[in-house]
Amino acid sequence: MSHSAFFYGTLLHPSILRRVIGHEGSGLEICPALLQARAHPSQDKNYPAVLPHERSRELFAEAGHEEPPADQRNVRGTLVTGLNDKDIALLDLFEGDEYTRESVLVHPLGPFTALSSTPVPRTTTPSVGAASIPLSQSTTNAYLVPLTAPELPPLDLLPPPLPAQTYIYAGPLSDLSPELWSYEDFVRENAWKWVGRGTVDDNYAEVDRRREMNGSTLKTEVAADI
Repeated sequence: MSHSAFFYGTLLHPSILRRVIGHEGSGLEICPALLQARAHPSQDKNYPAVLPHERSRELFAEAGHEEPPADQRNVRGTLVTGLNDKDIALLDLFEGDEYTRESVLVHPLGPFTALSSTPVPRTTTPSVGAASIPLSQSTTNAYLVPLTAPELPPLDLLPPPLPAQTYIYAGPLSDLSPELWSYEDFVRENAWKWVGRGTVDDNYAEVDRRREMNGSTLKTEVAADI
């Protein structure tokens, strides 16, 4: 069965996605996309979390903050098509029980390209429990998510939405900041972690660590309605 998924946060990086699913992405296509929802940064600013609308409202209320207007329910990310059942199982394992996978509608913001056409950064760390991935000498920004994103069209002029699945945060609200997550800030502040052999190795080690945890990162279940 073929699946489509919307990614935000660390999995924006094609090489991290490849590491999680254990292959170079042959047959997968990727494009920039928009989910009409709210994402909040973690307290340490290291990762974003999409919340169901009611939980997002609760987070703002608990902090005494006014809820942002509806036109700010915009989360930038990437839409990937062609994922198979095994890919999804490995993604579930990576996200752990801190997130639940939910069906959503996302708006593509550009043409699809082959995921396998994006260069792979050089790494020396062997994969643990995943397929070997071809290496590249490139440590340039060519394979990175752009630091700046094009301006969004008016919401009523967005391309028609496509069905996909994404990971909705199910952890404690106390771990999140009562502000809106910024795609541009996240990429700018985290891009350095995605450049060069050593830092890519660190991200790969985190993927392998989560795999060894077998998805047991949090024991919480929350129904999502975004």
